[in-house]
Amino acid sequence: MKYKTEQESFWAGDFGSQYISRNVSAEIIASNLAFFSRALSKTASIKNCIEFGANVGMNLRALALLFPNQEQHAIEINETAARELERIIPPENVFNESILEYSQDKKYDLVLIKGVCIHIHPESLNEVYDRLYIATGKYLLVGEYFNPTPVSIPYRGHEDRLFKRDFCREIMLRYPDLELIDYGFIYRYDPKFPDDDITWFLMEKK
Repeated sequence: MKYKTEQESFWAGDFGSQYISRNVSAEIIASNLAFFSRALSKTASIKNCIEFGANVGMNLRALALLFPNQEQHAIEINETAARELERIIPPENVFNESILEYSQDKKYDLVLIKGVCIHIHPESLNEVYDRLYIATGKYLLVGEYFNPTPVSIPYRGHEDRLFKRDFCREIMLRYPDLELIDYGFIYRYDPKFPDDDITWFLMEKK
């Protein structure tokens, strides 16, 4: 399949498949559970959700522990990862496609994107923001590497594969009806629940 950007092809291909083995463990689920317990503490009922760039569902597995009856959906570009997702959520709820190709208009109580915006080419970010916003029925949770100004840094020996910036500020400037209701930071050297220096922002659509 031909994608719009090099970044999409990168994650749809072998590198994206190899990423799976590095990011599956009971410890990751425990850290994710601690993360969501904190990040979603100011939310009300979350009956359904969709994750943009879900990989094999480590975030969704943690969310299912917090919300056992939650209806879950996922978008995942890598076919190998998408097939793994189908083992934990209904196959019809898995969209094996690029976020830039996702065109559903269903609204969800929670829209989640974590560690994905950083891998989107900056010229495509507004398209991603639009899709996140359209899907948001109530809450949007964004967890990414933060930098006050846009920068590109090497990622595992590859150039133009990791971009840091203030994603939350850009999203809220684009959509004034999104209100920031909480934010925080998870340190990679946290003695109990480390999580890769993620800065997270919880927004509510008014």
